[in-house]
Amino acid sequence: PELVLDLACGTGILTAILAERGYDMTGIDLSPKTIARARENLAGFSNIHLICGDFLTHPFDTRFDTVYSSLTLMHFEDKSAFLRKAASLLRPGGRLVLSLDKNQSETLDMGTRRLRIYPDTPERIIPLLGDLHLTDRFETEFAHILICKK
Repeated sequence: PELVLDLACGTGILTAILAERGYDMTGIDLSPKTIARARENLAGFSNIHLICGDFLTHPFDTRFDTVYSSLTLMHFEDKSAFLRKAASLLRPGGRLVLSLDKNQSETLDMGTRRLRIYPDTPERIIPLLGDLHLTDRFETEFAHILICKK
């Protein structure tokens, strides 16, 4: 089965969808509380491995067929570092799938606090892809989707 890495997997909603389709999933998230919730939500799956850690510094011991980031890149100020790390985790011929939020606000309202974010556009991200080659690009109501191949 295809090995897939879910960057900032959150509580595991997208991870579960792909695991149900037979992919071997690895999810990573920075928040211990969020990973604990994901472990509860995904307890019935044998094809999901969850990691609590920082994607940029975690020493992954495998390479993936697909790495995807759903509305995650906006949390990283250094876009190049994010893209370099993601590309380094791909097997030759692997795919990076990025969804970029269309909202260009520089803050995210978290109820009682505001979180600083770093909005993206395809025009800003595509020149930073380095060794990755853009193979497809489309839009949804809320996001730009970029699919890149190593």
